[in-house]
Amino acid sequence: MTESLGARLTRVGQSYAPHEHRPLVGYVTAMGGFTALAAALAAAAKVTGKPAPARPATADVVLVSLATHKLSRLIAKDSVTSPLRAPFMRYAEPAGAAELNEEVRDHDNALKHGIGELISCPFCLAVWVSTALTGGLVLAPRLTRLVAVALTATAVSDFLQLGYDAAKKAAEGD
Repeated sequence: MTESLGARLTRVGQSYAPHEHRPLVGYVTAMGGFTALAAALAAAAKVTGKPAPARPATADVVLVSLATHKLSRLIAKDSVTSPLRAPFMRYAEPAGAAELNEEVRDHDNALKHGIGELISCPFCLAVWVSTALTGGLVLAPRLTRLVAVALTATAVSDFLQLGYDAAKKAAEGD
């Protein structure tokens, strides 16, 4: 009898981490989704005849890096984006500065569990976001730079707000 890929991954997952649930099926699905995103961007670049630059401009690397930081945190932690995470996550507590701590909702469904871990982790999302923004620089550079500038300005503003708040508390003796 042939074992399905899902059943095989479940079995491997149980032997991989016998005392903790690791949603390997969800992780494999996420890797497949990322591969599809990268392949779609590469195909779109080929079809449109827009080649990747031989060497990205330093300014673009800095811009995309800061924009990736902001968009990843916005998706993974922001209060306002919690409806996007709600099907996969459960609210736990505030995490300060308009961010939330959440817990994976469905431990029985490996796909939902894996998606929950992905969309609640800014470090995990950063790979996806930077790939999309980098692809955008090839396919629609003006629009991508405009979006990245807005995200970068927001990220810098966040750090200035936190710095201002810390300086204010220090001046007041808190």
